[in-house]
Amino acid sequence: MAEQKKPTVRMSPEECWEMLETSVNGTLTTLRANGQPISLPVWYVLLDRKIYMVTRGKKVVRVRNDQRCSFLVESGEQWAELRAVHVECVGRIIEPTEELAQRIAQALDEKYAPYRTAREVMPKQTQDYYEKNLNATIELTPIGKMLNWDNAKLFSGIA
Repeated sequence: MAEQKKPTVRMSPEECWEMLETSVNGTLTTLRANGQPISLPVWYVLLDRKIYMVTRGKKVVRVRNDQRCSFLVESGEQWAELRAVHVECVGRIIEPTEELAQRIAQALDEKYAPYRTAREVMPKQTQDYYEKNLNATIELTPIGKMLNWDNAKLFSGIA
């Protein structure tokens, strides 16, 4: 009698990287000085299996003070559709080379052009904020195993 293969929700490494590359929103978790984690949604791109975001604010300070962080992408509304990839990372604030800065900017522009609000329709206070506050580039390097699941896999092969 042939042994029946046990169903699994696990994605292959290739499926994980694809989900990381194609997801629109990510959740970055950094640590406050007291060790309390804080998670925030971010826009990002994946290049050479590293995660990049150009951002500002306290998350930059937190990454500078403690490189331990994690990154999550998820999708699905109903239980059978839920998918996610969670990555433990080492975060760094970098000064990218001109070539890398161009690659990041181009990838962000291509990925997020449909989602951006035109500057001219933003309130003046918001425009001023974005002009005055400089951006920093955060580079996340995945470490260890990626925690992942895709509940739809439990239904594959069911007639």
